Amino acid sequence: MAKKRTGDPWMPSDAYGRSLPTLTLNLLVREVARSVFFYREVLGAEVRYSDPDFAAMRMSGVDFMLHADHTYEDHPWLAALKRGDVRGLGAELRLFGIDPDAAAARAPAAGGKVLAAPSNKAHGWRESWIADPDGYVWAVGSAIAEP
Repeated sequence: MAKKRTGDPWMPSDAYGRSLPTLTLNLLVREVARSVFFYREVLGAEVRYSDPDFAAMRMSGVDFMLHADHTYEDHPWLAALKRGDVRGLGAELRLFGIDPDAAAARAPAAGGKVLAAPSNKAHGWRESWIADPDGYVWAVGSAIAEP
């Protein structure tokens, strides 16, 4: 695996791996720093650790990871990553408790794209669909007050 990080990571990878909950996310990204900025500024994620290869993040009590494409050089997905294929198509990542109007307003300055403007939905959320800089789609929203 190609690494751009210099020095030691924040903790050994095996210790971090064993610390993860039973369900977590790992998103492959072109530039870790750019994605960290998006997740912190738009979705309010906590940055637990970040370097050019990897970031450990936490959002709404859930740990998730970002890995740079170059760290997957020995992986079957490498060719698709290099071609720039669409990432995450068919997966909708839902984040409840985020003001969709505020997130949609912040997204463009952080490299994101608003795919669906904030609106009230029949399922009881006011939500917006926002793509991160790599195209992963987040449906972010908050509850609509009951009538």
